[in-house]
Amino acid sequence: MANLSLRHVSKSFGRQIVIDDVSLDIGDCDFAVVVGPSGCGKSTLLRLIAGLEAPTTGEIWIGGECVTDWTPRERGIAMVFQSYALYPHMSVYDNIAFGLSQLTRRRSEIDQRVRKAAERLQLGHLLARKPKELSGGQRQRVAIGRAIVRDPRVFLFDEPLSNLDASLRTHMRLELMNLHSELGTTIVYVTHDQAEAMTLATVIVVLRDGRAEQIGSPLEVYDRPRNRFVAEFIGSPSMNMIEGRLEATDALGAHVTVAGGLRLVVAADARGCSPGSKVTLCLRPEHLRESVAGNALRVIVVAVERLGSESLVHAKLSSGELITWRVVGSSDAKPGDTLSLDVDIARCHLFDEAGNAFSRLG
Repeated sequence: MANLSLRHVSKSFGRQIVIDDVSLDIGDCDFAVVVGPSGCGKSTLLRLIAGLEAPTTGEIWIGGECVTDWTPRERGIAMVFQSYALYPHMSVYDNIAFGLSQLTRRRSEIDQRVRKAAERLQLGHLLARKPKELSGGQRQRVAIGRAIVRDPRVFLFDEPLSNLDASLRTHMRLELMNLHSELGTTIVYVTHDQAEAMTLATVIVVLRDGRAEQIGSPLEVYDRPRNRFVAEFIGSPSMNMIEGRLEATDALGAHVTVAGGLRLVVAADARGCSPGSKVTLCLRPEHLRESVAGNALRVIVVAVERLGSESLVHAKLSSGELITWRVVGSSDAKPGDTLSLDVDIARCHLFDEAGNAFSRLG
């Protein structure tokens, strides 16, 4: 097992910059998840780590060694792709063993590693079957088993669960969590699924247009987004964005006026921003609740999603902006209702006109 570092890594294809000066440190045994919208460079970053692409600039280090010019085999990595990439004419046993046989391992060693990996992945009773006789989840476990037997220093996963249905993805997430705990290995995992990122990661890397917008623990990225992009991208439903105006700043924080003339004091250091400047007040759906108080947001309900254990209520502010809040269980709200909402000021975030977060006070 090994730590992984990228030092000012960039990758261009002609004039198109796909990865733009990315630096990050992934500790030994970390589960790092790279998330971002389609086309942001997630898979390219993984291919650079694997050695399938060469960086235009920068260095890649694994286990304290600069591997920038090393071949994929020399780097000691194993990669699991979105497609299972299994050989249809081979048994499960032979598919798992294939990588080892290419490394000219002894037959007894191959057999021992294959059977150990198969038992770990609950595939021991399926070793004689062909891929066409397996479910999607079983095929993905075979692909993971083929990576495990190589005993790599770093595992790389490129959206491995995207071809599975929702319930099977949930099951496989749990299996990957248990596998990481059991193996104690370093993993870099690419996905566009936020649930995978939040549940699997010890470190999240949020990419946009080839740049790392924020790197941190799941709760750090969720609770303290560095900019508006991260705030909107992480979380489902996404964070509410309410446009406002900065009125003043003092020791208590930023005095902000938002839709309907509601004035709030947010514990944010906005002293570098002039009164009258445009700002954006941001808060999660769970940080709003219905209220009878006068000093609250006034909204008109436009839709209600009743999901059983919770309801998502979507409403419109007087300024026309849409917001969403989460209600435990069922909500009595109906489209057309006019409601008041209390804002959890302690959980609010404030962004400047460029979309960057003001630092929090306290």
